[in-house]
Amino acid sequence: MLPNCKHILFTVLVFLFASCNPLIEDGVRKKDLKKDIEMRTDYGSIVFRLSDETPLHRNNFIRLVNKQVYDSLLFHRVIQNFVVQTGDPDSKHALPGAELGNGGLPYTIPKEVNGHLFHKRGALNAAREGDDENPLHASSSTQFTFIQGRVYNDSTLNIAENRINYMLAYNRVIRKPENNQLYEHLRRLETGKGPADSLAIVAAEMKRRANIEVATSPRYRIPEDRRQVYKTIGGAAHLDQSYTVFGEVVRGMEVVDKIAAAKTDKLDRPLKDIHILSVKFIPRKKTK
Repeated sequence: MLPNCKHILFTVLVFLFASCNPLIEDGVRKKDLKKDIEMRTDYGSIVFRLSDETPLHRNNFIRLVNKQVYDSLLFHRVIQNFVVQTGDPDSKHALPGAELGNGGLPYTIPKEVNGHLFHKRGALNAAREGDDENPLHASSSTQFTFIQGRVYNDSTLNIAENRINYMLAYNRVIRKPENNQLYEHLRRLETGKGPADSLAIVAAEMKRRANIEVATSPRYRIPEDRRQVYKTIGGAAHLDQSYTVFGEVVRGMEVVDKIAAAKTDKLDRPLKDIHILSVKFIPRKKTK
């Protein structure tokens, strides 16, 4: 019996399509990795590129774009000369003045701090809960910020470096087994399970131990080439080492600046809603 030619042709076409567009993982195709992302907002478009050096964050973001998770969300936290933040699913239908920033999908992403990526102006930074709730620095499933930042000098960079070292030391302290009991006591007090004066005493003891850790541990230094970037184009240096940077803006920083200049309420939410209209993949422009 002769084979069914139509069936063979169909099989070949399916194979060729799969070969040209293999699935890296659920919701992530190989072709997605070679494209930039355009986010259209009420103020214009921001085009950014995800980093291959943070594959967990990159692939998560690609999945969210393919599922149109970001379409119609708000920029819910705006601080001029620092960041503009978005990605809270609860913002999609939020009433005016409602507190936002606690929403997300029911998972986190492991920290992917990379030596080549830092919080320069235009960086994409994954939002996360603080160290007390989140000592492993796991990132939010959906929320992220565009770093607007500010320009530093040597003095302000030294202050940022001191803060980085304190935060790294504090994180080591709360993760040491010998501090487990004190740390758990602190967490109970922070959730209102105890008198406020006890919270102040325990917090002061944790700070004392963190300062000892700073004084007795190797010191992190902001690399000189990175210092030069912070002293020219700017950024948010104090976030380095504790938050994951997973991409950067390639076009449209003027739109980030416009959003950052919006008038806000006491919760840093813009008084007039600023929407994400759509997020889609676009071909990368060739660099000269």
